[in-house]
Amino acid sequence: MNKNRKMIPVCIGFLSQSLGSRGFSSQMTSNKLKIAIIGQSTFASEVYKLIRKNGHEVVGVFTVPDQGSREDPLASVAAADKIPVFKISNWRKGKDAIPEIVNLYKETGAQLNVLPFCAQFIPMEVINYPQFQTICYHPSLLPRHRGASAINWTLIHGDKEAGFSVFWADDGLDTGPILLQKSCKVEPTDTVDTLYNRFLYPQGILGMVEAVTLVANNKAPKIAQSTENVSFEPSIRKKSLQQVDWSKTAEELYNFIRGLDSAPGAWTTVNGEEVRMFGASLWQGTLPQGTALQISGMEGEGLVHEKGLIIVGSDKKLVNVERLSIGGKMIKAADFFNANSKSEKIQFTETEEKLIGDLKSIWKSILNNDITESTHFFGSGAGSMDVVRLIEEIKDRLKISLQNEVIYMNPAFEDFCQEVILTSRQSSSEKSCVYDGVDIQVNNLELRFPTQLFINGKFVNSASGQTLDCINPADESLICQVQCASEADVDTAVEAASTAFNKGEWSKISSRDRGVLMNRLADLMEAHKEELATLESMDSGAVYTLALKTHIGMSIETWRYFAGWTDKIQGSTIPISHARPNHNLTYTVKEPFGVCALVIPWNYPLMMLSWKMAACLAAGNTVVLKPAEVTPLTALKFAELSVKAGFPPGVINIIPGTGKEVGEALAKHPKVRKIGFTGSTAVGHSILRSAADSNLKKVSLELGGKSPLVIFSDCDLEKSVKMSMGGVFFNKGENCIAAGRVFVESSIYDQFVQKVVEETKKIVIGDPLDRSVSHGPQNHKKHLEKLIAYCDQAKRDGAKLVHGGKRCDRPGLFFEPTIFTDVEDHMTIAKEEAFGPIMAISSFDGSNLDSVLQRANDTEYGLAAGVFTQNINRALEFSRRIEAGTVFVNTYNKTDVAAPFGGYKRSGIGKDLGEEALSEYLKVKCVTIEY
Repeated sequence: MNKNRKMIPVCIGFLSQSLGSRGFSSQMTSNKLKIAIIGQSTFASEVYKLIRKNGHEVVGVFTVPDQGSREDPLASVAAADKIPVFKISNWRKGKDAIPEIVNLYKETGAQLNVLPFCAQFIPMEVINYPQFQTICYHPSLLPRHRGASAINWTLIHGDKEAGFSVFWADDGLDTGPILLQKSCKVEPTDTVDTLYNRFLYPQGILGMVEAVTLVANNKAPKIAQSTENVSFEPSIRKKSLQQVDWSKTAEELYNFIRGLDSAPGAWTTVNGEEVRMFGASLWQGTLPQGTALQISGMEGEGLVHEKGLIIVGSDKKLVNVERLSIGGKMIKAADFFNANSKSEKIQFTETEEKLIGDLKSIWKSILNNDITESTHFFGSGAGSMDVVRLIEEIKDRLKISLQNEVIYMNPAFEDFCQEVILTSRQSSSEKSCVYDGVDIQVNNLELRFPTQLFINGKFVNSASGQTLDCINPADESLICQVQCASEADVDTAVEAASTAFNKGEWSKISSRDRGVLMNRLADLMEAHKEELATLESMDSGAVYTLALKTHIGMSIETWRYFAGWTDKIQGSTIPISHARPNHNLTYTVKEPFGVCALVIPWNYPLMMLSWKMAACLAAGNTVVLKPAEVTPLTALKFAELSVKAGFPPGVINIIPGTGKEVGEALAKHPKVRKIGFTGSTAVGHSILRSAADSNLKKVSLELGGKSPLVIFSDCDLEKSVKMSMGGVFFNKGENCIAAGRVFVESSIYDQFVQKVVEETKKIVIGDPLDRSVSHGPQNHKKHLEKLIAYCDQAKRDGAKLVHGGKRCDRPGLFFEPTIFTDVEDHMTIAKEEAFGPIMAISSFDGSNLDSVLQRANDTEYGLAAGVFTQNINRALEFSRRIEAGTVFVNTYNKTDVAAPFGGYKRSGIGKDLGEEALSEYLKVKCVTIEY
């Protein structure tokens, strides 16, 4: 009788009509039934557990005899509960039921038979005996794909929908009336295993138990199977059905291979030898470089390349195959021509020998067999759920993360152990993070940091061999040379990020696991904060104490903040109105873009990296980041820490280089779907043009500013002076929201200027590593020269220089904190961003709020603004009417990781920080279902 097989998940509807049922008692509602479970496998054992949990009595379990010393999981769980277990090798002799077996069954007194997964033919004397007869599980949407290989044929036929049926068993083969059906979409990348594990296993278990509840409540329908779309296919175990038909199109070949992907595999003949193919995908793009291969029966040549074996369909389109089985040995298809070369066995250390013992223990617990070097995992009866258990137990007990394909590629215990040890060694090597770097003693620290590009989890040299000079602005000495990326390196990094997003470990881990990795990275940044702050100080000129508190401190806070968001990204359900029938479910989901490019400036190297990358990764994207060419060192040290934190290869890629080559290549790259940029408005325009001309990638920009700070006479003057100085001189003025225009009410103008000059003279300028210093060197020489020219222009325009305005008379790129007064709105100093420690002070009439607001808004920039006043109405009116993305009242420069940051007008598009930043790295999908 009905031979049951594997199954699949996510429900779209079950048949709820109650059409009557044979033998049902009209008085029976919500009864607890006496149930016999007939079947085997982990699936059946899970159905058994839930049936008992729901209060039903399992009066007997009928399963298969032990395979060697391995007991079926259903028998094991039932025996542990002291439920009678009967291990039946045959129910029939010829066509006739064996009376002794039937009588043994009848003695249980079952009211209902449940066949969750049964590979045996059960006689009708058993099927029809109980009061409520027999319900059976089948992994297809009957009447399609009756027979023993339903999931395989679902994929082979290219069905767009899969599912399972619970039906009333009869004397046909999967022909009984339908009780319940559930379905799911077949994804383009689905295989037998993914369908089973994603839908048929979890939802099938629930579906069987739901069917039992319907029977118990006298609500189980009996719907005759349709006479349309009926199909019956033979068991795929027949070898002739496993052979590739080369007259098929590429899509048909792909469906055939994935339909046999778990077992036994689609086979063909190569050089007179049988070869089975696994891991197929439709090949997109141009033909790669590789070595030709003749395949019997296929028109044209196969091609062995670095990612597999290309085969050709009758329509000349291509399929890529990742794995091959030759003579029972699984290999990577890319290694086909090396398949006969024997790899040398690795020698295990004493610690590794102990690990082998642990592996043997895990295998034994799963297989219930004694384990030898030649023990074959699948040959011992293991299935796909056992693979999951094996990988998870190794992860939990041995702290080694493996992909499922490791066991598929190495099913023999000896080979599997070799791969696990190699993975363990590679993991240890990665965590030590080998690189060409620099060792220096500075700031009472032994400092070591990388100087190579970071691509796909490894530090590598640039394809061009070119380098960038890293100059210490405090004394203009050469710190080191860093590898300079080329356009070829951009392609390599983007490809690594694309693979990590689509196929790598990053694509498989849960959102919560992403948060764990991000928190782990934050912990490592905390542990190395002195090193990071020292590097930031050397590379950018930031004062060490400020770097420790803000550059590094806020970076750490940012990673922790966005780590908390990873598992809280959600869509919404939306009520819609539509023509009848108006039964609709509309909902949204938020999905990552994929590969994101980030281009960051030189003023806060690590903080700008963190502001953008933390939100980007929290959303699930992968990243290629270009640090500023003059400040790449903390980004590369960060890359080292990301490896130690356990980020999978390809998720984070750091490629120092020039904006002209690397930045432009990222903006134009067709596989980059989002670019985030902080820098000048001119470059922002260029990035927008490149994004539009390439693939219309999403763009977020944080650009220039000329932020107004308006100080009314009713302010706290001491606080206003202090805050305005911080607003201008913070981080030596290299601050995007610096108060570029200070408007002071005329009645306190002279007093304000006097106090600001007095306090500015007290600023301590010097070595940024000196804890007593509060003002370090400008970032690089070209910028220093720009500031000098900027001041010269201000003087020519008629602004009054009252302090500073020139380079300091000392080694290094030091510029005096500078104050200009009597600044008029038409002057260059009032219009263009200085991006340095230059305060431009203008006076205004405090009785005319409209006038000062008009002056404050008379700019194409709108990044930030501030106002000092004790008048709450004035403060609120100012906040409402000022054209700026960030507004400070009676404070300035107070940013927080939870508060969104970004500008209006030519100061940019989009936001960093806060919940709003996540939206920059997510796309919204709307789904509408009519039911």
